[in-house]
Amino acid sequence: MNQLLGLLQPYPFERLRALFAGIQPDAAYRPISLGIGEPRHATPAFITKAYADAVTREPSGLASYPSTAGDPALRASFAAWILKRYGLTVDATRQVLPVNGSREALFAFAQTVVQRQSADAPGAIVVCPNPFYQIYEGAALLAGAAPYFVAADPARNFAQDWDSVPDAVWARTQLLFVCSPGNPTGAVMPLTEWEKLFELSDRHGFVIASDECYSEIYFRDEPPLGGMQAAAQLGRHDFRRLLSFTSLSKRSNVPGMRSGFVAGDADLVRQFLLYRTYHGSAMSPVVQTASAVAWADEEHVVENRKLYRDKFARVTPLLADVLDVALPDAGFYLWAKVPGSDTQFARELLALYNVTVLPGSYLARDVHGGNPGAGRVRMALVAETAECEEAARRIVQFMRNRQ
Repeated sequence: MNQLLGLLQPYPFERLRALFAGIQPDAAYRPISLGIGEPRHATPAFITKAYADAVTREPSGLASYPSTAGDPALRASFAAWILKRYGLTVDATRQVLPVNGSREALFAFAQTVVQRQSADAPGAIVVCPNPFYQIYEGAALLAGAAPYFVAADPARNFAQDWDSVPDAVWARTQLLFVCSPGNPTGAVMPLTEWEKLFELSDRHGFVIASDECYSEIYFRDEPPLGGMQAAAQLGRHDFRRLLSFTSLSKRSNVPGMRSGFVAGDADLVRQFLLYRTYHGSAMSPVVQTASAVAWADEEHVVENRKLYRDKFARVTPLLADVLDVALPDAGFYLWAKVPGSDTQFARELLALYNVTVLPGSYLARDVHGGNPGAGRVRMALVAETAECEEAARRIVQFMRNRQ
């Protein structure tokens, strides 16, 4: 067996199941989960219809092998969306590529980029934010690289302290994962932060993978700045050493379709296509058809965003009365500071009020003198508004009874 598999840590939800083992929640309360970031708003009917029509038409969309590069119409839909969303013109034949959801693509991209250690070369490093999405760590380890977790500053909305990374680490870095809007914090990277990272990439030659799967759920008037958008504003119109990852899962409430795309540096796209061709990562023709329809429509995205805005406007003030929590820049998580142990908080909340939250320490690593997620919990406000409000009221009661 691949010995690198032994380096993988249990996934957060596996740890959560172990944490909750033996707990019998109060049966007076129906269970409410704020633990998993799985969109639960209704899938738009026009996407479902496009999917069904692609299956049933003659010849069926299932009757042929798909191209890894994707149908030209699908790639054109990516380019059209990028132009509408970011005002950027990209080459649909060279600078975009379909992927089976951003999670699959983020993992596979590390396998494409990282050059494995040899006798005459120092070990590769993949730099990750902290707290972070655990796929980054797993992708680095199974690519034969060492993950390096950057210190986060709670006083600056958990912005990463890139200046804390030693030059010796940057010199060995081959890949940098960034997530904006961030999971779990919801923070959006400003242009000045992007400029710093691009300068470091130019100096040391590493590639930047920009995870932007939460980009269409935001609470400010201005949409979040994307990596390619930042590059263009800084005169980097070739998007050199940059690949952005986006997905329909959160934007269009279709996590089960496993559909997204990558865009950016044409050379990176070409090499990633080569890897994916051998890996067998082609998107189903049926999913391609439904995806092109979804990317072409913004009305359902505006409505989805309104649902989240209304929900957060109701829930956040309730929780802010008893916890240190505030409206994030974007995303569908609340990143709340809790008194004492985050794991004990989660256990007691489940036992007494049948509400599940995810301990923040499960989303970070113990480095640089501590765990930046410790003493916090992540709450995914993905259910309908009434259910999220009910969960918030129970948390308020839980906190007041604790005091």
